[in-house]
Amino acid sequence: MKPGVYQFLLGCFAALGSFLFGYDLGVIAEVVASDSFKALFLQTNADSRSGTVVALFTAGCFCGAFFASYSDPLGRRGTILLASCIFVVGGVIQTAGVVIAMLYVGRLIAGIGVGFLTMIIPIYQAELAHRKIRGKITSLQQLFNALGQIFATWIGYGCYMTWHGTGDSREWRIPLGCQIVPSLFLGGLILTFPESPSRWLCDHDRGDEGLKTLAQLHAHGDTNDPYVLAEYELIQTQIAEEHSRKKIGYLDLFRGYPNLRRTVLVMAIQASCQMTGVSAIQYFSPQIFAQIGISTGMSLLFQSVNAIIAFLGTTVTILTIDTVGRRPLEIYGCLFLCVTFIINAAIIKVFPTSSNNTGAHWAFVVLTWLFNFVFFITSGPLSWSVPAELFGTAMRLKGVSWGAMTSFAFNTMIGQVTPIAITAIGWKYYIVFIVCNLTNAIFFWCFQPETKGLNLEDMDELFRDSPTFVPRSKWQPSSHIEEDARRIAKQEREAGVLGKEKAEGYMIEEI
Repeated sequence: MKPGVYQFLLGCFAALGSFLFGYDLGVIAEVVASDSFKALFLQTNADSRSGTVVALFTAGCFCGAFFASYSDPLGRRGTILLASCIFVVGGVIQTAGVVIAMLYVGRLIAGIGVGFLTMIIPIYQAELAHRKIRGKITSLQQLFNALGQIFATWIGYGCYMTWHGTGDSREWRIPLGCQIVPSLFLGGLILTFPESPSRWLCDHDRGDEGLKTLAQLHAHGDTNDPYVLAEYELIQTQIAEEHSRKKIGYLDLFRGYPNLRRTVLVMAIQASCQMTGVSAIQYFSPQIFAQIGISTGMSLLFQSVNAIIAFLGTTVTILTIDTVGRRPLEIYGCLFLCVTFIINAAIIKVFPTSSNNTGAHWAFVVLTWLFNFVFFITSGPLSWSVPAELFGTAMRLKGVSWGAMTSFAFNTMIGQVTPIAITAIGWKYYIVFIVCNLTNAIFFWCFQPETKGLNLEDMDELFRDSPTFVPRSKWQPSSHIEEDARRIAKQEREAGVLGKEKAEGYMIEEI
């Protein structure tokens, strides 16, 4: 098996944690819209309660992301196992809910588990991936998020159409219960996979295991491979430098301009992702589609189609991110999302619920699908793949955790505010997302450097030496691992040490 394929498959398995996140994001729209759920839990203060059910999940994610920043002693695999167990507990409580408090507690606990997972998984993926395909592998986080939404929305739609109007609680209990299965699978098998390749092992004085893991990932187990040795030496050098400093805490993310610069960038990436408006659409699609007279059943069907479109969009990201780069996707994606919200706001204003203009209604639906497609090419996957690669080993957990907490804080706000805002001001609520998408694009054009093709160990140099205002920057890293490795391989081949195929083929060129 090619090293790139092996890394890709490892990344896919780890991304089951993101599948759980996507499932919970997708399932809640059907749950809060089902008749049985409304009758049991939403007889009073419906908007506030439904918003709280959504918001408590992301509030739990916020807490989980914070706790995960202290999980380094457990390793990446141990943290994933712990998170899976927490998620199972939350899923069981939700599924068995008989009072609204059980839904609140279950959503909060499940959110804590997902917070752990969504923070640690892109780190695990980034640390195992070769720099040439790191964007592809970290984008699996969003691909499996979209896959989780596909399962959630279609299961939810099927249950809604089967038990709608019967008062049967299976209408929402089955969709909530299904999420337990993949979490059991992930937790049960994660310890059979390798620990975070070398970076965590080397950081915990297990250098021999780290070298073997690197060789397993990049050279079919050959610990004498030139690339493996060069990468291992670079990792050890960075870790030795980091160990010479004092212990890293959250405040260190804001000490010194290079750290402050990347921390602000990570926070901006995560906040901007939520302020595109995607969470409002995911959580409350029935209420949003109702603004133009679309029934709950049809809106759930449309949302199910939306989930498939999201999966296709993320597939495009995986195919292009390491070629096109991160920066152009962020800039042009935000501009496009801004345009879709402008048009949809106009449609809602001109053709409200009372309108019989079918063409306008279909235009709204199609533009929502188009929004989702572009979001999952751009902001969605990049919000997880970029933060995971910006920090050195010592600060990676804290930095990614801070970004994830920012994401969930904004997500919680959107979940709580959206149902109330839709009822109160209708189409005017869209103006918030129009402004945010435009300013996001401007910010990324000014300040987001390109990280395509850089080693994780290059990031300290990037944020220390490259210009803050990015557009005219021609900065290049000083390290050239692959070039050095190729030179060494060529010298050894010429000396007869390596065969031609190994000397020229050990580098990963494609998955």
